[in-house]
Amino acid sequence: MDKDESFKESLKHKKKRLLDTLVVNQILKDKRLIKAFMDVPLEKFIPDKFKKVVKPYEDVPNLFYYDEQNPKSYRTISAPHMIIIMLQGLALDTDDDLLILGAKSGYIAALAHNLAPKGEIVILEANSEIAKITSENLKKLNLDNNITINIKNPLNGMPELSPWQKILVTGAIEQTKIYPLLKQLDKEGGVLFAPIGQEFIQTYTQILRQNDEFFGKQQLQVKFSPLITQIEIDELELITDLDAFETSDKGMTKFTTKHDGGILTPLKKKIEIKYTTSILDKITPEPIIKTKPIGVKERENVLSYLEDIVNNVLNLKKEENIDKCFNIVDRIENTFEKLKKYKRDFEIKIKRMQQILNQIRSYNIIRKELENQNLTDATVIEQKIKLLNNQIEEINILLSILTKEMKRIESIY
Repeated sequence: MDKDESFKESLKHKKKRLLDTLVVNQILKDKRLIKAFMDVPLEKFIPDKFKKVVKPYEDVPNLFYYDEQNPKSYRTISAPHMIIIMLQGLALDTDDDLLILGAKSGYIAALAHNLAPKGEIVILEANSEIAKITSENLKKLNLDNNITINIKNPLNGMPELSPWQKILVTGAIEQTKIYPLLKQLDKEGGVLFAPIGQEFIQTYTQILRQNDEFFGKQQLQVKFSPLITQIEIDELELITDLDAFETSDKGMTKFTTKHDGGILTPLKKKIEIKYTTSILDKITPEPIIKTKPIGVKERENVLSYLEDIVNNVLNLKKEENIDKCFNIVDRIENTFEKLKKYKRDFEIKIKRMQQILNQIRSYNIIRKELENQNLTDATVIEQKIKLLNNQIEEINILLSILTKEMKRIESIY
């Protein structure tokens, strides 16, 4: 056995020993999580420069990010027992859509994907460096098609992609800050799990939504670092996954998309959370087996909608008039809304496609602003060309996803 194989075998034994301990101590109760931990290699989510100082598969947090310019700016992957508490608290079903606020290097999202392989997972991360590390980690394990990461303020959530069956907050958050997030939960049993409280100590709290009522259960006291909310964006191409593009203060204009998912205003009415255990105790982490047959008519409807979207995307690709581009994007968006009723039965990755469409819309917004200013210097012309090329690239990605989805659904009898 060579050195590499010996090291992997050693990690495997450490991992199994850790899981056995967590089971014995009655922390790990969801059997699916045992397989998830065994399948997902924690060491792949830790940069090489930190591997000598971390302790993988010991029940401690592991460092994955440190900014030498700012010694207080470090981030860790939570200890395994805490990750288990998080994921069990979410009670993920196989086709749940999950929004994660704070990347944690992508490790928690990778574990969650094992529990909800038919759902969509989106991570919101404010720190562009952490987002880049996370993106690279997901690509290494071929998870980038199932988990997407966006650089944006996590506190806003993603209302334009709601409803979310589950929302996980991975950093300390004040209770007043969760109200906009609660509104994004699925009305039929959506769950938010978050460490709620001030900077020094929080209470991990599970909140269930039933219609317009919210029921809370306080689980345990924890100490988390605050959720990063400062958006760190320097380059134009990183703006494209935001719902709002805000220019500098030098006389430029601020504009947003038509979604209500841009910068959120405080809710006028405070949400009342009823703390109880009777309803929340009925939540089970065991997957629900769905036996509903897929009808021929429903399949034809889905294919018809997808074909309509493909045709509009092809028109968008060759359209030069920006106003007409906006109209086409609106039509595509309306068809996505119609598709949503079939999302779970047909396991359609609508949220991923909507994110790409939002990026395309953002490119058009910036193009429109540049066009309105009527600037003709070489730098602006170069910027316009770059925007157009980026838009074409996103359109091609969207067409590729749509084509694969159509082939997959055509094969369903």
